Amino acid sequence: MSGEVDAVVVGSGINGLVSAAELARAGWSVTVLERNPEIGGFIASGQRTLPGYVHDTYSSWHPLFVSGPAYAALGELLHEHGLVYRNTQEWACASVADDGRIARAHRDPLRTVDEFEHAADRAAYLSVLDKIGDNLAAIAGFLSSEPRSWALLRHGAKLINTGGVRGAEGWLRQLATSGRGFSRREFRGGEVDQIFAPWLLHAGLSPDHASGGLMLGLLASIMHGAGLPVVEGGQRNFLAAFSALLESLGVRVRTDAEVEHVLVDGGRAVGVVAGGQVHRARRAVLASVSPSALYRELLPPAAVKTHLEQQAAQFRHGRAAMQVHVALSAPPRWSDRRLSEVPIVHLSDGSGSTGIACAEAEAGLLPRNPTVVVGSQYLLDPTRVPPGAASLWLQLQEVPFAPTRDAADELDTSRGWTPELAEGFARRALDRLRAHAPGLSDLICAVDVIAPPQLAEHNPNAIGGDPYGGSAELDQGYLWRPLPAAGNHQTPIPGLWHIGAATHPGPGLGGESGWMAANSLIKRNR
Repeated sequence: MSGEVDAVVVGSGINGLVSAAELARAGWSVTVLERNPEIGGFIASGQRTLPGYVHDTYSSWHPLFVSGPAYAALGELLHEHGLVYRNTQEWACASVADDGRIARAHRDPLRTVDEFEHAADRAAYLSVLDKIGDNLAAIAGFLSSEPRSWALLRHGAKLINTGGVRGAEGWLRQLATSGRGFSRREFRGGEVDQIFAPWLLHAGLSPDHASGGLMLGLLASIMHGAGLPVVEGGQRNFLAAFSALLESLGVRVRTDAEVEHVLVDGGRAVGVVAGGQVHRARRAVLASVSPSALYRELLPPAAVKTHLEQQAAQFRHGRAAMQVHVALSAPPRWSDRRLSEVPIVHLSDGSGSTGIACAEAEAGLLPRNPTVVVGSQYLLDPTRVPPGAASLWLQLQEVPFAPTRDAADELDTSRGWTPELAEGFARRALDRLRAHAPGLSDLICAVDVIAPPQLAEHNPNAIGGDPYGGSAELDQGYLWRPLPAAGNHQTPIPGLWHIGAATHPGPGLGGESGWMAANSLIKRNR
């Protein structure tokens, strides 16, 4: 027996950390349990390549966090404990196609539309941002409220008050529209599609998934408003600030403590067993785990109704991902110098190439022409590299966990993700980059590749190498995330709360589900 506290939090990703901090600030005693030697989930950084280079191992960018309710509540305290952000006030992101065609987005929307070919598109883009701004309170309310609650009706009423019934219906139409469809409907030129269709990958979507039409505008508005902040010195400093905050609040953090099962007594969750120790919870257990782990592994079968177990078995996970870290002796020399000042560049022509790569990956193929996310955090934070050097954070988000074939018929997939296959696919991504940055090979000092099986091994929530906690398609989002029968963070088992990327509002570094669950508990127990 390890003692009794008010709340036990399972998992120390962003949502577990936020929930623990919020509960502790309200006077609750809290224990956080983490299976790995260090906290953070997919938040980590370190020397992946050579001495002097700091790489964000998995996630990196914090626009969702700094624009969300968790940061509004905890940001000042985190800064007091050492958190420092570096951000851009200029060009934020760009996409470059195989033919060299470039589309860029500036923090200033007016600077962005200056580069659009058609005047009508300039007006249409600014109109999309204005509509989001006019309805920001309602939209933020939807994303930071329990999906099945009276609050949802209040936010719907706000939409009607602002734009009338037709206006509210327009938002539903955008929710049903794909990113590709939205871009084709609203814009004559291809700039918006080329810039923002690849961003849908970061939300666990493809250009052809429903709800992409809504997400495209939201992602654009967040980028303009919050920029692309990164943590000075790497993600490890974000965790250091959170650790110091939790320690100051009296939160007990236990690492190397994998939870074996949730204790249920009298139909109520009363604690967990981890490493052979019982951790009892007087008020709540908050579990940042996958639905299948929660309802099919951690809970005793007698506590889970048949339909919940069946729906958890049907929960779909999305495409896998890869990370490639590159140490460079000097900054890359882009063919188009306009890209040299942009911290995130997507190698994509928009919905066209990205849609094909998504379809190939979802069919089990290694994409012939994968979308490559090229992150240059050193542009914002030079402390991450030696003087005069550079580093690249490459993300590949259209990858099958169990590849059946290579769409280009060049790589051997017969033995799965061998080191040779991972290196070969990373080389394909680098070849795409070399086409736009001549001489890159001469600058490469070291390369580190993290394949899908390594993602799944590090984080058990990344089932099938999916870092986004499950497919974010419309039938598995919003009211139906994570399960149709369990669409809120409070589960059907009293005392048990479900948080994390698998729950509303989905993946990302926002911390909203942890914030929502904690504040719901605080209000209920006042």
